[in-house]
Amino acid sequence: MSRPKRELRKKYVVFCEGDTEYNYIDAMRLNQGVELALKPVNMQGGGYAGFLEHIKKEADNNCLAKFIIIDFDRARKHPGELPRLKELMEYCKLQNERKKIPHFLILDNPDFEYVACLHIEAYHGQDVRKYIEQTLGLGDMEKFKAMRDVYGYLNTKGNSFEHMLSRLKKKIVVNHYQINKSGFEIKISDTEVFWEHENERGSNINEFFDVISW
Repeated sequence: MSRPKRELRKKYVVFCEGDTEYNYIDAMRLNQGVELALKPVNMQGGGYAGFLEHIKKEADNNCLAKFIIIDFDRARKHPGELPRLKELMEYCKLQNERKKIPHFLILDNPDFEYVACLHIEAYHGQDVRKYIEQTLGLGDMEKFKAMRDVYGYLNTKGNSFEHMLSRLKKKIVVNHYQINKSGFEIKISDTEVFWEHENERGSNINEFFDVISW
């Protein structure tokens, strides 16, 4: 009798720092039927260094890739955080060079709330806080961040992540990767960092959407 064929599953681990990201990805997981293990990290306790320690403590569990989704604005607002961010970048690059579970560093500049606004066709680069609080009529940024169905809100009534992806231009981080669909394998061959784009709003979150959708 032949042994039953082992069913391979596309499982990913996502580390994220804010409520907006967590709520968005949690709903996205349910809508797209992809297996995502969400690991929220409280950045207030230790910044990028605390984030790095959290990732190091996580076991290399059975997953195809790990995504580290963070905001760049912390490095701009808090003195001393940029070197910690660079340490996090180097750690991810080292894991990828060692051919371990690929670590995708996703850097939103300035933050995920800007990425959220890009979902809305009528958004054309206005101040993010004013746009969310006044134009969208939510009144308070914290209300938006706490919105459980933020994914549904940003992907209905003509809004969509396709709008957002088509608008991403300048990126600080770009991961070069290959996907072997038949072998269920993902490899990051190189990661480029473009510090000349630090004053340009953007994100490489397109890599996250690309990888989990194959």
